[in-house]
Amino acid sequence: MSDLDIWITIVALAFATAATRSSFWLIGHHITIPKRVQEMLRFAPACALAAIIAPDLLLDNVGHLQLGLGNFKLIAGVAATGYYLLRRNMLETIIFGMLFFTVLRICLQ
Repeated sequence: MSDLDIWITIVALAFATAATRSSFWLIGHHITIPKRVQEMLRFAPACALAAIIAPDLLLDNVGHLQLGLGNFKLIAGVAATGYYLLRRNMLETIIFGMLFFTVLRICLQ
């Protein structure tokens, strides 16, 4: 790709992002979203987060499912989930999960 192609792609993606994110702000008061759709949209962030995190925790670098004790990411994810259920503090959970994962990698590899 040439420099011009790269800049055209960047500008096109920036425009697409701005257009999709501002569409509800620009025309939102003209459109009424049904109550059922509004209720379903409440779960969209959690679903997106699960779709990003689950493959990283469950798959190895090749894409094979890894559910054993050798999968340190999965073990740290389960430990972090347990920590969150006990403490209900997201920042502490992130720090705990990363520390737990780091200790597993350093001590067991």
